[in-house]
Amino acid sequence: MSVPVGQMLAVLGHVARQRLRGNGRYPLVLMLEPLFRCNLACGGCGKIQHPAQVLRSHLSAEQCLAAVDECGAPIVSIPGGEPLLHPEIERIVAGIVARRKYLYLCTNALKLEEMLPRFTPSRYLAFSVHLDGPREEHDHAVCREGVYDTAVSAIRAARRAGFRVTTNSTLFTDADPDRYRRFFDEVMALGVEGMMVSPGYSYEKAPDQDHFLPRRRSESLFRRILAGAPRRWKFNQSPVFLEFLKGAWDLECRPWGTPTYNLFGWQRPCYLLDEGYATSFRALMEETDWDAYGRASGNPKCANCMVHCGYEPAAVEATFGSWRGLVATARLVLFGAPATPDEQAPDQLPAPGLRLQPNGLPALPVLERAG
Repeated sequence: MSVPVGQMLAVLGHVARQRLRGNGRYPLVLMLEPLFRCNLACGGCGKIQHPAQVLRSHLSAEQCLAAVDECGAPIVSIPGGEPLLHPEIERIVAGIVARRKYLYLCTNALKLEEMLPRFTPSRYLAFSVHLDGPREEHDHAVCREGVYDTAVSAIRAARRAGFRVTTNSTLFTDADPDRYRRFFDEVMALGVEGMMVSPGYSYEKAPDQDHFLPRRRSESLFRRILAGAPRRWKFNQSPVFLEFLKGAWDLECRPWGTPTYNLFGWQRPCYLLDEGYATSFRALMEETDWDAYGRASGNPKCANCMVHCGYEPAAVEATFGSWRGLVATARLVLFGAPATPDEQAPDQLPAPGLRLQPNGLPALPVLERAG
């Protein structure tokens, strides 16, 4: 795990304050979308399919910073669209950093190298570069040749300039475990701080609906990729979430943990599903029917989702929600994940709801939904 110590302490303090106040639902990461416009047209993206007048629009810097203050989450992620296309992105970044929020600016890196002089390195700022796999797989995913090489060049330039850099990889059905293991080695050799991985989610508006991963195939794929993961691999994610991806730890979605604010307001219920908007963060939290979402709800839209924006908050809750969770997570950090039956056929794998418990890892119960 490569999460900065300061960020971990900020999250721990935030969780402690919320628990002392008796809050069962609280944000950890604000997903701030200042625009939907992009300079790529990826086949798996459901964000760029908005009408032209929407794609030409963007939030002002004042609106973005007001949302940061209203939400109060210790971490802000700026996805897109492509944030570097925003005319006030420097002001937005500077304002968030001044508030001592840990900011991850997600970018395809096509403009990153040329724009680096506009930003100042800070422990609060990281560029999260979109890399969906090795060169061939990434360029295929973004529907344009040469993007991988541009992104790699930008990563190297950002590191030379003293910036924190992470990567963000979404995996699809055609992912080859051996190639992705080599890819992880290549990414770490670039000097990035850590990697974020997640299975693709089937956006309803995405042009390509044929390559998204159902849950069981996601678990099988990540077991094979992460089996015996070497220590040199650093992930900008909690070890509990990585175990969840392998089907070795039960988590229930916490959509309120990563609220989304964009051109239309506070999006219900999460970054992935678009089922209406609230006019304020308070209204989002208090008036959304949270029981209608997540795998336990039976909502078919949530059945196969394993994306980090819903399950990382649950992983944080599993870690800090009890001493047993904290001890189990500490053992994962110190000793790594126990071996899993990654070579078994799908029909031999543990049934959903069970966890693998070799090496004495505590069998923690599935987290119940907050009331």
